[in-house]
Amino acid sequence: MHLTNIRIYPVKSMGGVGLNAATVDLWGLDGDRRWAVVAADGEVYTARDLPRMLSVTAAPAPGGAVTLTAPGLPPIELSPPVDGTPTPVRLSRLDTAMAASEEAHRWMSRALGLPARLLWLEDPLRRTVGRSHGGRPGDTMVFQDDGPLLLASRSSLRRLDDWIAEGAVERGEEIPEPLSVLRFRPNVVIEGAEPFAEDTWTRVRIGEVEFRVGEHCDRCVLTTVDPVTAVKGKEPTRTLSQHRNWDGKTWFGIRLIPDGRGEIRVGDAVTAAL
Repeated sequence: MHLTNIRIYPVKSMGGVGLNAATVDLWGLDGDRRWAVVAADGEVYTARDLPRMLSVTAAPAPGGAVTLTAPGLPPIELSPPVDGTPTPVRLSRLDTAMAASEEAHRWMSRALGLPARLLWLEDPLRRTVGRSHGGRPGDTMVFQDDGPLLLASRSSLRRLDDWIAEGAVERGEEIPEPLSVLRFRPNVVIEGAEPFAEDTWTRVRIGEVEFRVGEHCDRCVLTTVDPVTAVKGKEPTRTLSQHRNWDGKTWFGIRLIPDGRGEIRVGDAVTAAL
């Protein structure tokens, strides 16, 4: 098995960027989801409710900054607000983060078409991974949903595409194009495993970096939104509910928790333990 893709999403729920190499920290990939967008009351906005967020792209810039681009707006560069204002945020195991500039808030509000504020998590060790998600004492993450990294397998995606095609034939529908792996917003994508072999893994090694498997990843409605067009459909939830449904949820991918720091690169060997 080997690593085929690395991707980070500097701002939670926005478009991300692919990388050839990335630094693994205890809380995930360097630069991944250190920023989030919130409402006035601190509620975190996500593309589950605002698919328009997917049209905004966040890319790393020199010095720890992030460059945001959105249709119809000039790009804006965000620098970590070292002297920012602690601002309430409504998120599990986190109550405040640092506010960006008023200029950044205005830009984001225009991009999304509603009042919005940008927050940066200044200390990535402040938010712990919940025990129900495989967390142990000392495990941390930033603005990710439930774990530091998400791994997806291309062979599992191909099996899912086959199931979707079979269902379309049974219903007399046109067979759709294969799904983009970006629908699942993985940080790392691997090739060479048997379909859904990752279900049985307890540990993963990518290059020289060791990870624990925290849990299987339950999938939300966001996977039904095309990451390019932001158009919502029925797949893959319709098919996952037939083939990958237990505990009342649908499942695809696994969440990883780093056991140390290091660097991973596209092409790295991947090994797994049961």
